[in-house]
Amino acid sequence: MLEQLELLRALAARHAEGRMKATAIPGVAIHKGCTPTEGAAGVFEPKLCLVLQGAKQIMIGDQLLRYDPANYFIASVELPATGWIIEASAAHPYIGLSLTLDWQHLAALISEMPGGRDMPGIGFAVSPVTPPLLDAWLRLLRLIETPADIAVLAPLCEREILYRLLQGPQGNALRQIVSADSRLSQIRKAIAWIRQNYDQTLRIETLATEAGMSAASFHRHFKAATSMSPLQYQKTLRLQAARQLMIANKDATRAAYSVGYESASQFSREYARMFGAPPGRDALRLRNSDPEDMAASA
Repeated sequence: MLEQLELLRALAARHAEGRMKATAIPGVAIHKGCTPTEGAAGVFEPKLCLVLQGAKQIMIGDQLLRYDPANYFIASVELPATGWIIEASAAHPYIGLSLTLDWQHLAALISEMPGGRDMPGIGFAVSPVTPPLLDAWLRLLRLIETPADIAVLAPLCEREILYRLLQGPQGNALRQIVSADSRLSQIRKAIAWIRQNYDQTLRIETLATEAGMSAASFHRHFKAATSMSPLQYQKTLRLQAARQLMIANKDATRAAYSVGYESASQFSREYARMFGAPPGRDALRLRNSDPEDMAASA
């Protein structure tokens, strides 16, 4: 496995540019950092993150996870999160890869595989890297240097990566996401509604009814999937959106009302609790920061 990692690391390093580079391979990006970073907040889309060198941590709700060359991170639902590089230097920079999960490709593959276990699904996890998974990644990333082969061979490599994930500890969660009547799939639909309407009043009973669950069951399944209650999920989205508005020079009060808060003082308290500083001071610091440091990445 060490040889596979070294080959992947050298290949990724040759093609890395800046903090994040989207490659010619659909859905694949290379991430690099030469120093540890502060926490960057954002919404993680469903993706697989593989670290080749260094280490990173991510905070989702009240859970702190670390991933490094021995463990990959996978998110199967959209998650407000804060991530930061914890191991990196100029001599040994952080190097990582990410693959956006394609649900159509995943569903097509699942239809050809035996059914998985019927267990509650979670929306994110850190799991051990395996040699077969690295082999598939190596074949995929090598296509960067033979671009004429990407259209034909990249889907085959991606299919193998998805197959390895389905065989691993997170296979059940991935199966549930593409099953329209599964609990996790219904939670993902609720997440989509909250993301589109985060500035509106959240009615748990309405969302639960849409998901075909009781309010108590919906709350339980939502927290199992995201490590947050629906209200915490909405609050995190609101605070992240307000932060972006203030970075763009909107004052704290206007930003608070724009994202759905009715009380500026409540907004200030919750903002400081999440980001560690009052809104105005935090926004001023971020305006003077490297823009790349403010974007959550793999």
